[in-house]
Order: sequence, then structure tokens, then C-alpha cells
Amino acid sequence: MVTVVVGAGIIGTAIAHDLQQRGRQVVLVDRETPGMGASFGNMASIAVTEFMPASRPSVWRQIPGWMLDPEGPVRVRPAYMPRLLPWFLRFIAASRPSRLRELEAQGAALSARALDDTLALLRETGLEDQISEQGCLSLYADEAEFRADREHIGMLERFGLAHEVIGRQALRALEPEIGDGIGMAVLLPQNRSMKDPYRLVLALADRFAAMGGRIERGEVAGFVRGEGIREVALKDGRLLAADEVVVCAGAHSAGLARMLDEPIPLETERGYHTQIMAPGIALRHSLIWPARAFMVTPTAGGIRVGGTVEMAGLDAPPDYRRSRITVKRAQVALPALRCEDFTEWMGHRPALPDTVPILSASARTKGLFYATGHGHLGLTHAATTARLMGDLITGARPPLDLHPYRVNRF
Repeated sequence: MVTVVVGAGIIGTAIAHDLQQRGRQVVLVDRETPGMGASFGNMASIAVTEFMPASRPSVWRQIPGWMLDPEGPVRVRPAYMPRLLPWFLRFIAASRPSRLRELEAQGAALSARALDDTLALLRETGLEDQISEQGCLSLYADEAEFRADREHIGMLERFGLAHEVIGRQALRALEPEIGDGIGMAVLLPQNRSMKDPYRLVLALADRFAAMGGRIERGEVAGFVRGEGIREVALKDGRLLAADEVVVCAGAHSAGLARMLDEPIPLETERGYHTQIMAPGIALRHSLIWPARAFMVTPTAGGIRVGGTVEMAGLDAPPDYRRSRITVKRAQVALPALRCEDFTEWMGHRPALPDTVPILSASARTKGLFYATGHGHLGLTHAATTARLMGDLITGARPPLDLHPYRVNRF
């Protein structure tokens, strides 16, 4: 039984590793080498608490104002607006209160497993030392900002997620570099961070290959089907024989799904980061400031600053003003932070309008599966996705009901 996994980011590499371990003969194929897409530049967070649907009214009602603000947390390039409209209408449709509660529960079901599954995968691969012991601090300038984030705090309480409200003095004891403009925080102890998420993908790919898995570099041009999947065609003319195919190519999954006559409403949320190798400060925890829409993580040998969302499709050139905005905001929270010896990066997060990923067999083609649309939570849900998809593909019973994550729910 040959399984071709299309997409060698953290999701695809984890799935390929899981299936090879279960005895499948797996080929992992990507246009780039493993980990060079969104997995290269993510914010390195196992963000257990961050599954709230983006489609909630408190978010979309602010979008018009954000779009008028050149430094707002969401930016839509004007030329891309007509293409985005169908996706945005589905986004609004996912904001009904009853639907939001369903989506929260579906996100929570994945996130409840995320840390334990990640730790298990790290133990299995000998990478236990690659995850931090510290959690994340959610920052607030004052009580008013904290109250404005009550929706998120209420969700933590509703799902029983560990959190602790701490005042200014306790916050400074945890992270002395945080400036006087921050009055309080919420400690999220389960939101641990990876020391280098790109190296995690490389390590998984190496272990996959050592177990007999095959890695091919090439761009998928099409699929050969009969009663089911037969081959994956690459642009250079090669054909990869396949009894099964798993599409998990991140934001590029939408184009592949169209080739398979199974279109999905997947967009790219373009994310930016600045990796600072000479920051002049040290941090133990990752930081988020909800009101300013950015995150800071000690990772990859330095400090990474990222955040904000840009909707502009797969082909528009990067606008690195987005990354400079987040650095400027980070320096408000961390006054001593220097931006020296740095690189800027842009990548594509795969975004579905209801914020819940697709983890599903095809509704049209035998032997075809999808694992995509994880948005900001690709690293968070990678180990869990690999376990669930491994069960689904091999005919075992997954520990979660995967019906809510079906490909044809739209």
C-alpha cells in the first residue's frame, strides 16, 4: 500500500511519519524541501488556548476600521477584495451564536489533546528537549484592556483551561524586561513553545526517511484517477504511483482540491515575522498582547516577533511594513528590545472561514484524504492531526468524531 502525502510542512511531515511507522509505504512530496513553507516561520507556539473562531462578531465588526488603519491587525489589499468576497460571506455565516459554540467545541476537542500529543511525539522522536518548560503570558495595559478580552477569558473558564491572572509585581518577577506600560497579565501554562519549529520538521523528516520513507521534491500538476486514486503527476513529468493520497499542502491545498473536483473555501492569511538574533534582552515566556495583535517568542536562537493578518493571495509580493509594525508594538511592551541582526519573513497560513480544519476522507474519490486549514494552529495541532489522520487512513477508530471536520461541510 503506497501513500503519497502532498505537503512537507509540519502537518504533512507528521502525518507521513505516523503512517510510515504504522507500516504504510509513504512518499512525501513538496515543491520545497521539508519545512520551508509556513512551518519555517511560525511563532513556535503550542497555542492550546487559541482556538476561538475568528468569525465571532466582536472580530468582524472591527474589520472595517482595521482596514482603514494602515497599521491595523488585519489588512486586505484592495485589488484582492473581489476575490475574497465569497470567503468573507462564509466567514460571516459562521458567526451565528449557535454555530460559534459548535466551532468552539470542535476547536477545543483538538486543543485538549494538543500538548499531550506533542509531548508524546517529541518523546518518540528523542526531541523532548525541544519544548520550553514555560508557558505564555497574555499582556494587558490595564483593567480596561483585560475586561475587553473577557470573551477569551470566559472561554478559558468554560473549557477548564489552566490560567492565572497576575498583577504587575508578579509579572515583573516572571519577566523583568516587560515595561511599565503593562499593568497585568494572564499566565497560560499549557501554551509552551518550541525551541526551533523548523528543526522539528527536519528531525521528523529525517526519522521518516530512516524508517524507509521516501522524500521527493516536485510540484504537483495533477492526479490520475480511476475508481480511486492511481497516480500523482508532477510538473517535471514524473508519475508517483499511489493507492492513497493525503492533501496537506497548507494554503496550496485549495488549488490541489480544485484539480480533484472538490473545491474548498481555503484562503491564505499571510503572516509576517521578524527574527531578531541580537535583541539585547532575554525572555523565558512567550508573550501575546491581544489589544495590539502581536506575539513574541524566544525561539531559533533569538527572539521572534510576529502577528497581524494580510489577505492578498498567494502571488502578491511581501509587504514587510507589516513585520515592522509588530516590532514597533513589541518595543512598547519590551522597551529594551533592540532590532539588530534580524531577518524578515512572510508565509501563508491556510485559513478556512469557520477556523476549524478539514480532517477528512474525500467525499468524491476513494483513497483520497485531506488535512488542511489549520490557520494559526498548524504546529499546535500537528501531532494530534497525525494521530487522527493515521487512524482514519488505516481504518482504525479515531479517538475523536471527525464528522465536524469533513471536507464537504461547506
